[in-house]
Amino acid sequence: MPTYARMPVTFERGEGAWLWSTDGRRYLDAISGIAVCNLGHAHPAVARALCEQAATLIHTSNLYGIAPQDNLAAELCGLAGMDNVFFCNSGAEANEAALKLARKYGHGQGIAQPKVVVMDNSFHGRTLFTLSATGNAKVQEGFEPLVDCFIRVPHGDAAAVAAIQDQDVSAILVEPVQGEGGVRVPPDDYLPALRQICDARGWLLMLDEVQCGMARTGQWFAFQHTGIRPDVMTLAKALGNGVPIGACLARGEAAGVLTAGKHGSTFGGNLLACRAALTVLATLREQHLVARAGELGQMLLEGFRAGLAGNPHVLDVRGKGLMIGIELDTPCAELTTRALEQGLLINVTADRVIRLLPPLILSDEEARLLIDGVIRLVNDFTAH
Repeated sequence: MPTYARMPVTFERGEGAWLWSTDGRRYLDAISGIAVCNLGHAHPAVARALCEQAATLIHTSNLYGIAPQDNLAAELCGLAGMDNVFFCNSGAEANEAALKLARKYGHGQGIAQPKVVVMDNSFHGRTLFTLSATGNAKVQEGFEPLVDCFIRVPHGDAAAVAAIQDQDVSAILVEPVQGEGGVRVPPDDYLPALRQICDARGWLLMLDEVQCGMARTGQWFAFQHTGIRPDVMTLAKALGNGVPIGACLARGEAAGVLTAGKHGSTFGGNLLACRAALTVLATLREQHLVARAGELGQMLLEGFRAGLAGNPHVLDVRGKGLMIGIELDTPCAELTTRALEQGLLINVTADRVIRLLPPLILSDEEARLLIDGVIRLVNDFTAH
């Protein structure tokens, strides 16, 4: 089905931060498969783990014990300070699990029709439930009627959440850093304020870290910049470095909401996916890539800000770790094609924001190539 407006290139090989197309041309990948390949392409440790696991056992189903799944759950809960995990296959499925959990939690609180607070310009997936939670009318168009249980407020505005008087709210679902919405970084006190509101009202604080989690912001998880903990957190994308896997983590009362028979997944948490994710975690730790993401992000932000400081068409250069957005004063989707012609893969989201999500294994030299390439693209584009 023609559901993708594909770029005019096909890749056949990758190594580190680089991809090679079928015509032999090399490209610097600054989007990492949309925040998926944090370890770059064809990482040797991931490749070895997949080969070994595929030659041993790939799938048995969740009717039986799965040792790599148990080990991965323990690792993730230890890193995030959570109690248990439901494994699935994607970010949308992880958010679907979180929303079902919030609804069942609400029923347990005596709420007949539980509601969830969500944010404008958010993105949570394309299942009907997660699409309904998403704050983007463009992607919702044509799929009405949507699931009607959401209260929408501006992202980054804790006062708007505090002003909600509805007694049927059971949870908040929020991205610590909005990705599809234009790399929107909220104030430092935003998540702590939401934590206080949830604690006072008995709501669950649910964080969508599908794009910003897994070390991308310079911490294992973006919420760790703030000193708080969520009740529920979702992961996917970079968790398997390209192997499909998602996770919905919970703690405290939220951890006991989904019980046997209440939710499930045929492929979720199978041996192959969990082995890949365990290898990703080990590699991030062994190569000190969590801190490296923060250092690289600062280097890129400083380089872009310095190089674009004199351009009046650049409204903002912002980011957290290796989630970087450069906002222009005009729609700039065509920059993806211009960048492709120059051997660079970038993305434009929210019409006017250049979104950069380079792999965490980027070298300093590759970072400078990226800085120079993007500055040249933006200056050339805005000069006409």
